[in-house]
Amino acid sequence: MILPSKYLKPDRALLSVGGEILSVMGDAATVSEIWDKVRARRSDQNGESPLPFDWFVLALSLLYAVGAIDQVDGAVIKTTAR
Repeated sequence: MILPSKYLKPDRALLSVGGEILSVMGDAATVSEIWDKVRARRSDQNGESPLPFDWFVLALSLLYAVGAIDQVDGAVIKTTAR
């Protein structure tokens, strides 16, 4: 689930989705803005698996758990290296 495996394609692994999220994020954005950008990016690329919203939220949760993102005043921001 977190990493790709025999039964989980690399574009569906939570780390891969998390990388996509970080790549489309600016300084600060709402969850819905990030969701729209990730969906648009995935629709532009051929062969990518569709991304359900619950899988997107799991990837956001993983990024929060490892300290890559934080929430400030309703916006999601990238955190700096500790």
